[in-house]
Amino acid sequence: MITSPAFAGKTYGVYGLARSGRATVAALTASGATTLNWDDGEAARAAFDGPLTSLHDIDLAHLDALIVSPGVPHSAPLFVKATAAGVPVIGDIEIFAQARASLPPHRVVGITGTNGKSTTTALVHHLLVAAGRPALMGGNIGAAVMAQDPLPAGGVYVLELSSYQLDITATLACDVAVLLNLTPDHLERHGDMAGYAAAKARLFAMQRAGSVAIVNAAADATWGFTTGSAARVETIEAVELIGQADWPALQGPHNLENARAAVAVAEALGLTPAEIAAGLASYPGLAHRMEPVATIAGVNWINDSKATNADSTAPALAAFPAIHWIAGGRPKLDAEGRPDLSALLPHLGNVRAAYLIGEAALPFSAALAPQVPVMLSERLDHAVRAAAAAARPGETVLLSPACASFDQFRDFEARGDAFRALVMAMAA
Repeated sequence: MITSPAFAGKTYGVYGLARSGRATVAALTASGATTLNWDDGEAARAAFDGPLTSLHDIDLAHLDALIVSPGVPHSAPLFVKATAAGVPVIGDIEIFAQARASLPPHRVVGITGTNGKSTTTALVHHLLVAAGRPALMGGNIGAAVMAQDPLPAGGVYVLELSSYQLDITATLACDVAVLLNLTPDHLERHGDMAGYAAAKARLFAMQRAGSVAIVNAAADATWGFTTGSAARVETIEAVELIGQADWPALQGPHNLENARAAVAVAEALGLTPAEIAAGLASYPGLAHRMEPVATIAGVNWINDSKATNADSTAPALAAFPAIHWIAGGRPKLDAEGRPDLSALLPHLGNVRAAYLIGEAALPFSAALAPQVPVMLSERLDHAVRAAAAAARPGETVLLSPACASFDQFRDFEARGDAFRALVMAMAA
């Protein structure tokens, strides 16, 4: 794990004992700090192997900081109580930032945006490792960064950073910071697009002279992420790439944009064109993100369960010419109870039929039926059977739900795992 003498003798409250909270407690304790640990969830407390202190019942003023899980909003009572007491409220990414001075010389890449963060983060990490550079990835992907072993000198920490994480990070000066895109998301937390953009902008405000900012040009022009930035600014759109057909796990226009961003990062870190080309070709992809599952009787089956909104499903529909599209789940609806599927409309010509599941089945059907054949499948297994019966060699069955999973599945991973199991059962 990552430790630092900077934490020795200090006292921290840790609120939220899931993955990042447990890693933070372990790292701070090993660094000589005292932690007062709490989670409002009974199951999380029962699973925690350590002392517990109800932070709601103590005076927070003596804490050096309150460390909260990213999902804790600013309106949460403990967040408000700590702020009123003048106690900094931070997350595990800020703890990592404060530990950096104790680590061997290294660089940090921070990647944010609405869509594509995980793929781009994993791709940058892969490019580095494939080129023989020491690297690890963390943040909103993989193991908590504080739980991982420190890199040797010259290593690169590649961090996926959500708006929730950036909201409670103050001093993470990334050597390379990336904004992939910005579309409406998490507005219930941030209030409006301006609040959402402000959270993302923190990534660039923390940079120092000599660093690099790589941004989506349109989003930067609208929201001014790099206005007054100390970093050298580059745009993703300026990166010219050819050879996408040779990158099996990076198909579709959205993955071309992810690859452009990753290549810009790799170039900023000094990788050669040959190293980059080899890494793009060998990248294995991430589960549930345009994941090829199988080819059965000439039909390609693709798991894109991570696509939980229309903006992330749109490029998946653009990636294949003849699609049997499985969609649905818990939709994001407007005030009048209608889904906004406008991002999908330019690509519906690729859709042979839509197989709709979950709570979204009826509202999606009303929006899609005038333009594509629709089947109300209700359940994923019904949709898979119907698509298998209809699809012909050369066509693609695509799970890209444009919805959250929580009506029928624990999370998007469970939904994708179920889809994969159904497909592999047919292939057996």
